[in-house]
Amino acid sequence: MSGTTAAAARLRRLQTGAGAGRWAVLVVLCVSLLLVAVDATVLHVAVPAVTEDLRPGAVELLWIVDTYPLVCAALLILFGTLGDRVGRRRILLLGYGLFGVASALAAFAPDARTLVLARALLGAGGAMIMPATLSILRHVFPDRRERALAIGVWSAVAAVGAAVGPLLGGFLLEHFWWGSVFLVNIPLMLVTLPVARLLLPESTGEQDGPWDVAGAVLAALGLFGVVLGVKRLGAGEGASGVFTLGPLLVGLVLLAVFVRRQRRRTHPLVDLSMFARPAFGTAVGCIVLAMLALVGLELIAAQYLQLVLGLSPLQTGLRLLPLTFAAMAAGLAGARVLRRFGPRRMVCAGFCVTAAAVLVLTGMGGQDDAGLLLFGFVLLGLGLETTLFGAYESMLSEAPPAQAGTAAAVGETSYQLGAGLGIALLGTVMNAAYAPALARVPGVPAGASTAAEHSLGEAYDVAARLGGPAGHALRHAARDSFVHGLHVTLVVSAGLLALGAVMALRLPRVMQCEGEGAVELPAQREVERARVSA
Repeated sequence: MSGTTAAAARLRRLQTGAGAGRWAVLVVLCVSLLLVAVDATVLHVAVPAVTEDLRPGAVELLWIVDTYPLVCAALLILFGTLGDRVGRRRILLLGYGLFGVASALAAFAPDARTLVLARALLGAGGAMIMPATLSILRHVFPDRRERALAIGVWSAVAAVGAAVGPLLGGFLLEHFWWGSVFLVNIPLMLVTLPVARLLLPESTGEQDGPWDVAGAVLAALGLFGVVLGVKRLGAGEGASGVFTLGPLLVGLVLLAVFVRRQRRRTHPLVDLSMFARPAFGTAVGCIVLAMLALVGLELIAAQYLQLVLGLSPLQTGLRLLPLTFAAMAAGLAGARVLRRFGPRRMVCAGFCVTAAAVLVLTGMGGQDDAGLLLFGFVLLGLGLETTLFGAYESMLSEAPPAQAGTAAAVGETSYQLGAGLGIALLGTVMNAAYAPALARVPGVPAGASTAAEHSLGEAYDVAARLGGPAGHALRHAARDSFVHGLHVTLVVSAGLLALGAVMALRLPRVMQCEGEGAVELPAQREVERARVSA
């Protein structure tokens, strides 16, 4: 039997329910996603140890942290479309291998430049793995009802990975050196690679025409420039700075050239007509808007817990765990909710619940209110995961099966862009609301006030150096100003989420399932029964 015939037979067995094949594939895909999600956050707690050992400069340290998400976001479209062309399973297995090699290189990096290179290779491996998991899932679960359940499990695992990263990193750093946060990937890859090669079916999209290499490079460079510019804005760099505005403008120009090229090609790399479908384009917009409203907020909330309430990093992570557990629960229940209420109501309700959670959190003040934080974070996790689940499922189901890899890459890119824009936008709002009150603190010199306006952490450092009544006054003013800025940011986030709820009204009202039309809502069934009885 040829390789193609064997792969086709394996896929038929999976899709017809031979044993638990489809669900075994889901387990492998979830383990893949877990590795990538954990690696995106595991380094955060290791930065002080890396700094002490490798002595990187300020620019090198910035690249050590940012290279992974930058490269991953830039290459998602490239590898997603390449998987549609040469085989999604093949790209996924290559991603496993590259991820394992890069993890070893990072763990034993002798200097900062080697670590930056290793992080770039990890980003490339992640860009191979992430869209491949979703596109293979789309292929193995052709029935939308089962696929919705599978996506719910997949998204719950993503939530777990994001939360486990800092906790795992902290545990490893207590017992081993900083390289262990990367070394832990290798045994998992050694197990996952042969299992995936055995279980996963191969699938490709349309084979007409050559793969647009120039278009793939344009997309990668354009996304790299845009994401880099947005990240620098989020880090507080001036919008007019050459290293912020330059990459942003160059990236936007390259993406404009990419779009124009795709419209003219007979066999485009990305079929832009997908965005003309209301469900697909709206779902992508909802993903961007949800992340735009929330990622920057999460970072600010972490600062609030540590700098205002005085919690340790571990205590902060534990306080945020209810958000993760709520997101997991919403992901696992998402398939049933989607079938009962349909994409439009589900995503719209998710935005509304998330906006309500954000408004609840405006009750945060200078004193710890554990009950309010618990309620707000649980509500936030439920609403956010409901929104993202409904949007991802609608986007993936609306895309043609032949372009599953492209659709998955577009979704992941939207997630990354929304996150970067959220940090930039909400960070700007926060700074605008925080800084003015520090310009007129009695007894504080003008230079000290200017330095304190940069961030709450810097304000605390300045206050400690001043000491006495002036230092106490500056510390108190900075904390109160930060809480005020947090409230303003929360209100802006709630407004963005309300806009998302309005946007979601363009999604389909019912969940269309292959082979049986729409899954009717309960009210529709009652109307139909009444009509038949009459």
